[in-house]
Amino acid sequence: MTAPPEELTPSPSPQDAAQPSAGAWGSRWRVAARLARRQVRRAAASSLLIGTLMMLPIATMTPYTVIAASTIATPAERVSIELGRTEAWIGVRGLPGNGFWQAPTEPEFFGYPATMRQSPEGVRIEDPTSLLPQGTETIEVVQANVRVTTPDGVTSVQAWTGRTWDAAFAGRFDVVDGRPPAGADEMMATPAALTRLGARIGDTVTLADPARSLTVTGTMSAATLASDVPALFLPSSVEVRGEPQWYLPDFELSWTQVQELNEHGVIAFSRDVMLDPPEASDSETDYAGGDYWSTHSSIFMMLGAAALFSAYVVVMLAGAAFAVSARRQERALAVAASVGASAGDLRRIVMLQGTTLGSIAGAVGAVVGIGAGAGVLALVDNGSAAQFPGFHLPWEMILAIVALAVLVGTASAAVPAHTVARSDVMSALRGARRPRRIRRSHPILGAVLAVVGFAITVAAVATLPFVAESSLAWDSPLRAAPTLGVIIGPIVVQLGVLFSGHWLLGATARLLSHLGLSARLAARDAAANASRSVPAFGAIGATVFIGVFALSAFAMQNGQSARTWYYQGPVGTLAVSSMPTGTGEYTPLDEGQSEAASSAALDLAEAADATDVAVIRRQPEAWSSDAADSPASIRALAMLPDEFLIDVDRSFVTGSQDPSDPLSVIDVDEIETALGVRLTPAQLAAYRDGAAISADPRFVVDRSVAISAWTWEQAIEGALPSNIWRESPDMPAWETPLWTERLPAVSLDLPYQPVLVAIAPETADRLGITTIPRIVIAGFGSPVPVDVRDRIGAQAETLSTSSWTLTAGWEDGPPTETPWMLPIIAAVATLVLGASAVSLSLARFERRPDDATVSAVGGTDGLRRRIGFWQGLIISGFGTLTGAAAGILPPLGLAMQSSGMLLPSDIPWAVLGALSLALPLAIAVVSWLVPPRRPELTRRTVIT
Repeated sequence: MTAPPEELTPSPSPQDAAQPSAGAWGSRWRVAARLARRQVRRAAASSLLIGTLMMLPIATMTPYTVIAASTIATPAERVSIELGRTEAWIGVRGLPGNGFWQAPTEPEFFGYPATMRQSPEGVRIEDPTSLLPQGTETIEVVQANVRVTTPDGVTSVQAWTGRTWDAAFAGRFDVVDGRPPAGADEMMATPAALTRLGARIGDTVTLADPARSLTVTGTMSAATLASDVPALFLPSSVEVRGEPQWYLPDFELSWTQVQELNEHGVIAFSRDVMLDPPEASDSETDYAGGDYWSTHSSIFMMLGAAALFSAYVVVMLAGAAFAVSARRQERALAVAASVGASAGDLRRIVMLQGTTLGSIAGAVGAVVGIGAGAGVLALVDNGSAAQFPGFHLPWEMILAIVALAVLVGTASAAVPAHTVARSDVMSALRGARRPRRIRRSHPILGAVLAVVGFAITVAAVATLPFVAESSLAWDSPLRAAPTLGVIIGPIVVQLGVLFSGHWLLGATARLLSHLGLSARLAARDAAANASRSVPAFGAIGATVFIGVFALSAFAMQNGQSARTWYYQGPVGTLAVSSMPTGTGEYTPLDEGQSEAASSAALDLAEAADATDVAVIRRQPEAWSSDAADSPASIRALAMLPDEFLIDVDRSFVTGSQDPSDPLSVIDVDEIETALGVRLTPAQLAAYRDGAAISADPRFVVDRSVAISAWTWEQAIEGALPSNIWRESPDMPAWETPLWTERLPAVSLDLPYQPVLVAIAPETADRLGITTIPRIVIAGFGSPVPVDVRDRIGAQAETLSTSSWTLTAGWEDGPPTETPWMLPIIAAVATLVLGASAVSLSLARFERRPDDATVSAVGGTDGLRRRIGFWQGLIISGFGTLTGAAAGILPPLGLAMQSSGMLLPSDIPWAVLGALSLALPLAIAVVSWLVPPRRPELTRRTVIT
């Protein structure tokens, strides 16, 4: 077998000894650059391979940069989208006289002083235009949803009321066809709205809420809407519910004037302030964002991560290719050295090849990436300026990406250049090739790095409890040290393995020498050509490291999400709930409003063609009630035994099953729909006769559930058990219950739905428990199509009133692992296959003389195939196993730091095991299936 030349330092030449002048240095660089360009052209095949490796990440990062930058509006674009040609808009968001503030360029980022200890008081101003100078022209616009009649029935569409067709709104609202309305009974619509309504210009459109009939005079577009979104533009005479905004066509607002409006609880978006923002000195607006760094920070983070990963992988693979290329041109470089080229000249020739290829790859990748980005934008552009306000080329980022390609190319050639510069000239001229010796320092350094990395990981996990309980500030960088240590430690471990790679391959060669001739030859070739093998399995290891880390972290997070998932109803059902309309002070619905909302929810379930319906009734909310106004006289609880209560110093997150409000009253004929299961006749009979159904076995003691009751006044004061925490002196003392009754229990284990303990209405009446309807559950015999879900969601909004709002939730359960697991596995497999293909191709190319020798001494094609099999298994197996071993450490460390929130049992161990074993085996099989080239018998120089 052959190997790279022995690294021997050449004798110093007179050219090395003399210090060349500045002009001589320039001449040497020009000659080196010329020779480098010639070599790039001469070795077209290897140059194309290396250039492609460098170009691919550039051609991937550039379109991402272009697309991401094109989603961020410039100040001028944002002004046009928000204002059109007007100067500003104002709106009421707060109360006057309370120190109300807003961010200069983000008016919807507002609030009251952080030092305020009480709720703001005052009366909301009704007409903010009274704060403007007399005679200031304003245009009032209200955005809301209206119910409109379509050929398929009544649906909800977005609408604006006001003079939106005014020429001052050009850029914000634009007339597409027809003419602007001239009367109070005329309107305009988007082209998509006319299609949805089955109408044309000149037709009449009927609004269901508010009830009006209007004539369509033309079509318009809104900058913030996609071209396929229906919307109406109505006259101001149509009354809708929504927050009005007053646009100022001619009046310019300075930042001082905006702050004066803030004092009255009014926010403003000003053209002057947006285009020339003031220096915000208030720390409360620091998190508003809007500046260059805050809007582009996510792009920088993604590019930084992609640059680090791609640079590492490309340097590994391109470095291996450069090592092979440098050995191919070793004789030519030795000739150059024999006529006066110094070691530095040889180093420059090889490194400038990398620089040349990196520059070409960067330029080509940038051009291809810009074109790809433009193509993607053209394909996905939906007409909304809010999504893609313009085609932006962030040249500073693109140039940085191109510079990355140049640096990567130069770095890829650095090690081969250093090796060539230290080669023995006479041996190279003779064509002698000697195995590369293992440096003693490399295995030692690798072992040290592996131990240090493991120690960092262990120390990070061990110090977490101390950091969590310390008095460090919440934003102190030291609090992030344990998490960073858990991630950085395994990376250092992998670097240690990389430094020890040559020694590990040598040890593997000795172990595999007993498995047959093909395994012995393949392992010895990998060890002898470590400059090609080690970078290859390093690149594979980095890819598998990231893949294993991502798979494990996502799986644990997904498991945590599944355990804490808020189930609106049983999986596969529609859950319709109601809540008070508005965003002000919370006022619970009274009994009449709850019954009306429940009736509307039943109508909604019928419109969805539900096969079964259940109404879940519960007691009124005690924490927000007044005893005098409550319809209930008692507050009853299904008691959770003391052994399951937790200490008050522990936190508790209430899920869909709330122990503090465990009782649900459900009709016997509807209990199966509410629970999402089929009950036996005996269970239904027991429930009908007064038994309680417990979906949590913890509530059941001696086949019964304890029901206790307190007065409503005691419930409001909190003088009853929380059913979560144990009694504590720091909390109100628990009063003795009015009564306690034990009901026979039907114990089930149904955590994936909202009912904890259910009793029949007759049982509730006997116990004196007053309830109101809370949730309507609708069951279906088959999956509900997306269009039906969208229609029901829109209809829920239109059925809502000024007192209560319906919310239609489709319960599909927590997200499955497949949507995110398959792309990660596919990406890892693709990168590993690509890295292995490059490595094995280089091995086959460099092994041609050895193949000729094997064939000359009687080696068969089958032997050469088996050598390819073992080479694929060794390179990909080393990389996959080391990457998987290092990649699993960060997730395990994060699980240890999560205080039980993330569980290692959620990690897909079977998938990781299959990935670690199947990938190398698949690569080895493919390498065996691809037949080697016909050997070319050539004269071999004797190895000395």
